[in-house]
Amino acid sequence: MILSSLDDARRWEKLHPAFPEAFAFLRRNGLDLLPKGRHEIDGNRLYAVVIRDQGHGKDGTKLEVHRRYIDIQYSVTAADLIGWKQTADCHDPEQPFNEERDFQLFRDTPDSWTVVPPGCFAIFFPEDAHAPQAADGAVHKVVVKVAVDWAE
Repeated sequence: MILSSLDDARRWEKLHPAFPEAFAFLRRNGLDLLPKGRHEIDGNRLYAVVIRDQGHGKDGTKLEVHRRYIDIQYSVTAADLIGWKQTADCHDPEQPFNEERDFQLFRDTPDSWTVVPPGCFAIFFPEDAHAPQAADGAVHKVVVKVAVDWAE
């Protein structure tokens, strides 16, 4: 997991060939005005999901894991609270892994909690189980989904 400010995103762009384009999307004018839902960037290789919702609190969120995508979770106008645990340490699945949705939930408890303030992002790799939207108030964020296997 990486926590950083969008102002410092260039430091992380070299970690994946799609990160420069992902961060360019997050820097775009009018990001805060985008409607909820999916927004195409580069097909299924790179896309964004705008979320405007109420947080679920620590007790109302569960750890999730992905195998094919990296999540860049960027807080737009309100902070999010996100739980973290190493995926390898998750042993209590709520459901089998859904290959089509690249998604699995776990009942395990996060080892730590991180506040992602507005203007900042957290990057979660497949090794990072994460419990998003654990804030108690409103959450406005953009999650950029980056394919792990990036064939150019």
